Amino acid sequence: MAANHNYALILAGGRGTRFWPHSRKRTAKQVLKFFGERSLIQQTVDRLRPMFAPERMWVLTNEHVRDEIVRQLPEIPKKQIFAEPAQRNTASILGLAAHILASFDPDAVMAVFSADQLIGKPARYRALLKPALRAAAKGQIAVLGIQPRWPETGFGYIEFPKGIEAGKLQTWPVLRFREKPDRKTADRFVKEGRFYWNAGMFFWRADVLLEALRRHLPKTATLVASLPAWGSRNFAARVRETFSLCENISVDYAVLEKSSNVVGVAGDDIGWNDVGSWNAVYELLPQDASGNVVRSDAVLEDASGNYIHAPGKTVALVGVQDLVVVDTPDALLIADRKRAQQVGKIVKKLELAHRDDLL
Repeated sequence: MAANHNYALILAGGRGTRFWPHSRKRTAKQVLKFFGERSLIQQTVDRLRPMFAPERMWVLTNEHVRDEIVRQLPEIPKKQIFAEPAQRNTASILGLAAHILASFDPDAVMAVFSADQLIGKPARYRALLKPALRAAAKGQIAVLGIQPRWPETGFGYIEFPKGIEAGKLQTWPVLRFREKPDRKTADRFVKEGRFYWNAGMFFWRADVLLEALRRHLPKTATLVASLPAWGSRNFAARVRETFSLCENISVDYAVLEKSSNVVGVAGDDIGWNDVGSWNAVYELLPQDASGNVVRSDAVLEDASGNYIHAPGKTVALVGVQDLVVVDTPDALLIADRKRAQQVGKIVKKLELAHRDDLL
């Protein structure tokens, strides 16, 4: 399959609620600069550009953050930064993307990436993508597995057969997908060596995905098939009319876990991190002698293991450990760093209180 049939689909519709108060609807996690001068979505595009020209990239996002993404990614054609008119999870938006691509390229191969992950070894990462793309071009569904570095209970796993080799540039059969395990099961997964983290990177021909949706998600498939071709005068209006009627389900549950033609690349170390919380940011940044990450002016006395980001203010900490301190003009977060995953619960409470000014 010629490389010019490959398209990168970058999923950028999430809100990043665990990064409140910095992450809001219009400044979501993917457009924030945690590491250096480029945002997470800009870094995603940077590492994919050697394999996908900007005109072969599509960003699938929401109406709140689309304008900021357009501003940050001037190299990608504006019409290819597509905001879904209603939040309907990944199966529906990827089905719509498959319909769009197939309408002008019947041989289109879709490579699906997240906009908010960090990959420290991009050259090695790109090498692992090539066998996945080759398998997809032949009609298989391919995934990229990340070799686990610890028994993580917060990720789903991909189960490969015994005897696989991490980092070998080929695909292996995927036996099944495993849900997030408990700690005992995660320990066993790591010990066995054939269970890999599911990082949400998928590869398939557009027509293969559309056929899978017809088989496993017929209502959504019918709605998508009823749309006119990309570029038609009434395309946008028809999408607004029909998209909210599509099912709200992830492509993992709707397609991958029900398909028999799934293969995977067993990736070795690519420096992958899902940047899932303020604690993940803390772990990835340089720390001082007391284990603090200080990103603004601070005076510390007997304080260790803290993450501090309060632009324009001096933060003084005395006798505290393992805190997250994040300040914005209208909100201040102070959290136990070990419980940083629970910051999203604050956002849910703000939603219940109709505090749109803080969302």
